[in-house]
Amino acid sequence: MTVPRPRTVPLPRTAVLTGVLATAAVFTLSACGADSATSAAGGGRSAAAATTAKDVGGMDALAEEAKKEGTLHAIALPRDWANYGALIDGFEKKYGVKVEVENPGGASQDEISAVTSRKGQGNAPDVLDLGSSFAQSAAQQGLLAPYMVAGFTDIPDDQKDSIGRWSNDYGGYISFGCDAKRVRTCPTSFKDLLKPQYKGQVALNGDPSKSGSAFGAVYAAALASGGSFDDIQPGIDFFAKLKKNGNLTPVASTQATIEKGQTPISIDWDYLNTGYTDDFKSKGLDWTVAVPSDGQFSQYYSQAINKTAPHPAAARLWQEYLYSAEGQNLRLKGYARPALMTAMKEAGTLDQAAAAKLPKVTGTPTFPTESQQSSARFVISQSWAQAVSG
Repeated sequence: MTVPRPRTVPLPRTAVLTGVLATAAVFTLSACGADSATSAAGGGRSAAAATTAKDVGGMDALAEEAKKEGTLHAIALPRDWANYGALIDGFEKKYGVKVEVENPGGASQDEISAVTSRKGQGNAPDVLDLGSSFAQSAAQQGLLAPYMVAGFTDIPDDQKDSIGRWSNDYGGYISFGCDAKRVRTCPTSFKDLLKPQYKGQVALNGDPSKSGSAFGAVYAAALASGGSFDDIQPGIDFFAKLKKNGNLTPVASTQATIEKGQTPISIDWDYLNTGYTDDFKSKGLDWTVAVPSDGQFSQYYSQAINKTAPHPAAARLWQEYLYSAEGQNLRLKGYARPALMTAMKEAGTLDQAAAAKLPKVTGTPTFPTESQQSSARFVISQSWAQAVSG
């Protein structure tokens, strides 16, 4: 939560998904208690035990406590990933809380590892941006704090944990970014990628056992190759074949490798590839984007709070900001599809101009279940290295 964040290369941050584009709108605070000591903010519970803003006395009280903490520590949040730069700047300006980002190019697994290895330490991450399968795994390990942002009840059940340990925030589709000046005919399907003309040109943004976008690419390839949400093996076999015929480069795709011509075809989320299109225009690079016709795979990234976050109020305030209309529209301006997009459209708070710029796709996206994702992750952990990386 890959070009920036290769999560394992750009973000991650990542893994699989859940949920459709839909969700909340009018933000009303709901209560849900948690036992804890009283905080300084007007008789509310401590931020570390709060499961809603109301628990600490409301949004103003939460913001006050966060400002006292002064800092939000995050990991694996590149500024050019899903418009994180604008979100970080907006949060700092609005609340006076400094956002420190460690290892911006890290992956979802790096975030989880930091939580487990630094428990009780002041440099542990406060918040996490994870591929949904990684978020579910972290919740099962007891690493995440239950917290429900305003409007939580409006988020569809299949896009959140029932007690608020994680919830989807933004997503997109696996796509092919292509340097049209270096590649004569840009691919539009996974089948195309096997053509000899793409020798040494196709790149992932990281290892699918660590990177959500790379994981999504394998799932998409599986769907294009006779597999299913229950069977990701055909996707692994596809990339093994791509490597064997010399088309898959071992170079992890990032914005820098694209600019250098090292990864002229990059399989990544559409919001990243589309964002590069804007960035590259001024540099004379013609970067085109296509969602593959034979393997459409959509995924959301989830937000979560470290159960032992050193800055618990700032962590919760950050979540509230990300799911506010302001935060969700900033996602949209970064070409990511916000989780609250449908509800915001109904409420009249959606940035329509930004929505119109999203890459066009056909059909209705479907998503693997938690058990299907877990099974797919296990298969990749057992097979990928030998089949593709070895």
